[in-house]
Amino acid sequence: MKPLSQMVKSDLSKIKMVVFDVDGVLVPRGTKIKQIGNTTTLNTKVIASKQIEQIKELNKKGLLINISSGRGLYMLQEMFREILPFVSLTYENGSATWYQGKIHQHINSFQSFHKIYPLLKKVSEKNPDVKGFEPKEFIITIHCKARIKVIEDIVSKDPKLTTVWNGEAYDILIKGKQTKALGIRNIAKIFKLKKENIMTIGDNYNDQEMLNESGMPISADKTRVDGNFYIPLEGKFLPADNLMQKILKLKK
Repeated sequence: MKPLSQMVKSDLSKIKMVVFDVDGVLVPRGTKIKQIGNTTTLNTKVIASKQIEQIKELNKKGLLINISSGRGLYMLQEMFREILPFVSLTYENGSATWYQGKIHQHINSFQSFHKIYPLLKKVSEKNPDVKGFEPKEFIITIHCKARIKVIEDIVSKDPKLTTVWNGEAYDILIKGKQTKALGIRNIAKIFKLKKENIMTIGDNYNDQEMLNESGMPISADKTRVDGNFYIPLEGKFLPADNLMQKILKLKK
């Protein structure tokens, strides 16, 4: 991997879309969640005004912008309300994409999850390490203070499912299918793009499959994911801010 400082104008010659991960890239890592009975409280982060202007500038220069996240659609719409006319949102680990009011569903997970959800809910109700279930349509996300063996054991009994632990939550997914790579393959079809036309940036383990599906992968944390270029974590700017500054400078 080369540092982002070594990116040159020719590296961008085939790029038509930039795909951003959210947590740790566009906003700081971490989700504050609290659940008491049937009441769930989530802290919604908002993209910084400087990055709003940068995304608008990238759009003016002809680049498509996609935001890819494990979060649900409602939360992403709230986080990026001011730039919805300029972006598409791929949510819940590649499960679906929202673009200008239309939803493109990439997978149907109902049959996979409707029986296991009550089991997970039951074992989580009185466990002090479970912080809460994040509202989702296509995947199950359980925020926890630490890894919980009983959750992993329940999911492991179904060979079609898998658990992904990111340090603060479990994502329960359809094994081998429900990944951010699924989202990339489908947005390429929606926008009629080739792999070489797509740049992706991510910082966590579940982003690697997404990065591998693009022609220009950018690592926002080289200790977790690989790419053609990496962005150093030190400094006052978030990785997305650094990347957008670099692209806009090269496209002057």
